[in-house]
Amino acid sequence: MPLGARSVQGQLEEALQELREAQGAEGPQHPPQAVRAIPGSESHAQSSSSHGNEAAGDAGASLQDTRRNNKIQLMAFLLLKYRSHEPTTRAELLELFPRDHQRHFRVIFIQAAKGLQLVYGIDMKRVEAGNHTYVLVPTLGLTWDGLNEEQGRPKTGFLAVVLAIILLRGGRVPEEEVWHFLSVVEVYPGREHFIYGEPRELITRVLVQERYLKYRQVRHSNPAHFELLWGPRAHAETSPRQVKHFVRRHAHRPAGHQSVPIRGR
Repeated sequence: MPLGARSVQGQLEEALQELREAQGAEGPQHPPQAVRAIPGSESHAQSSSSHGNEAAGDAGASLQDTRRNNKIQLMAFLLLKYRSHEPTTRAELLELFPRDHQRHFRVIFIQAAKGLQLVYGIDMKRVEAGNHTYVLVPTLGLTWDGLNEEQGRPKTGFLAVVLAIILLRGGRVPEEEVWHFLSVVEVYPGREHFIYGEPRELITRVLVQERYLKYRQVRHSNPAHFELLWGPRAHAETSPRQVKHFVRRHAHRPAGHQSVPIRGR
């Protein structure tokens, strides 16, 4: 099934760029906590008419920053819900916002759900339409999240990205090319990542042992080179169609946005 007018590689690069921005926003400095109020009217009240345009610009920037911060904190709250295997409701999430700012909730909720899927590989699924009850589950039908006591953040998002790279590069991909793609999101072999831990071990040992990936030497390569393929568990739990949809969802970029090209291939 074609991914659309843009090239497969272009959509993959855009999705990776989106992930880099989401990871940068979600960095380790943000502890889980209640969502703060969204300011807006205060900035306008303090501005004078002689500085109206400047104040309006400052208020707009302040609102944008605050929405971003609230999205990060909402993601953190939802992550706590996921770790505790608890559902949540729209009413519960609305309580995190002051009543006079709840009009911003829908936008922030959509952004947080998208970021949660991309960074951590967690989907929000509505189970009761009447009271808007949601459960949080690993994306793409996958059943592994890599959670343990030592490293307490889900890694299903990383697995989804690696599966996408393999699929969209023809079903098998040289290990070196995987690292070229992952460098876009500042993931490097041998360098500890605040969510994923040591990525080479995660790819070549953990995900191979979990049977999501196959890691094998390229035939007749000397010196030895290795390639990655989907493992049997990946084929059993998800599908190429689901993975392509995952990439399409996160490949959308605003008009005029410049993607960062992947070099070195």
